[in-house]
Amino acid sequence: MAKESVESLCQKAQQAVARGENDAARQLYLQALGLKADAPDVHYGLATVCFLLNDLRSAAYHFKEVTRLDPLRAGAHINLGAVYNRMEMLDEAIPVLRRGIQLDHNRAEGFYNLGVVYRRKSQLDLAVQAYREAVRINPRMADAHYNIGNIYLEKEQHGLALAHYKQALELRPNWEKALHGLEQCEAVLHRTRPAPAASVPSGAAKPVSEGVAKEAQLDPHRTVNPQTQGLALTSLHKATVDSDTISRSFLKIMQSEVEPAIKELATCLLYPEMSAHDLGRCLLKFETAVANMRGAQQNLKTSVQHVQQLGEQLLRS
Repeated sequence: MAKESVESLCQKAQQAVARGENDAARQLYLQALGLKADAPDVHYGLATVCFLLNDLRSAAYHFKEVTRLDPLRAGAHINLGAVYNRMEMLDEAIPVLRRGIQLDHNRAEGFYNLGVVYRRKSQLDLAVQAYREAVRINPRMADAHYNIGNIYLEKEQHGLALAHYKQALELRPNWEKALHGLEQCEAVLHRTRPAPAASVPSGAAKPVSEGVAKEAQLDPHRTVNPQTQGLALTSLHKATVDSDTISRSFLKIMQSEVEPAIKELATCLLYPEMSAHDLGRCLLKFETAVANMRGAQQNLKTSVQHVQQLGEQLLRS
């Protein structure tokens, strides 16, 4: 009887996996490995079966063999990182996941597993960045939205947590864990929501705030006369134009300075081997961009207050 080929044994192993016969599949892959010990595809199939059988140590060994024999196979690095996650070998998981992402930047599962590592290491901001990359690549990754929601819930940023739990439920309706998170957020937001103002009966005089003279209240429906109030209108128009210019400048800083600085810093932190600059330079660029943003924000706030003051003066005149 002719000896079976490696290809035939692997095909039978794949068919066994499809039938849920993982133990039989492992034996077939081991036979194939006996015929060709340096075949990365055989190691990959065997690693997958071992993972399905929860034999994590063997799965890690065979995925690692794939990375040795075929170092450019992104999936092997990412799967090895996932196995290390399951084994709580977090420090070992980070470099192999980064390598997998470097080889294929569009692997959402690579970013997802990196998020898992950072979450378990309590590096919450890095975890959120990684999960966000995962859903950017694959917007239908409900688990990533759920995990982001959990992090924001832990950080007591309940509005953001609520949004991601809702997104997870849109993708996976009636998901019990996401529903529980959503209920927690809604309960907190309900407790912290300010009470509605007391209603005033129809026809009753509206109360005037203490310390505010009745005649100081403004009537927004009154008209102004350009002939007698032209100077005030001109000043208000100029202040409005200036405010619009400042707001555009603020937006430009956000788009051209802050956003690129954040992306560059995130790349430097998550994938230092891919970054064109060192961490110190990235931090300096980020801090400069934030300082410029805050200055522009203060200018915008001042200009808006000036417009409001001029408007109130015009309505009182």
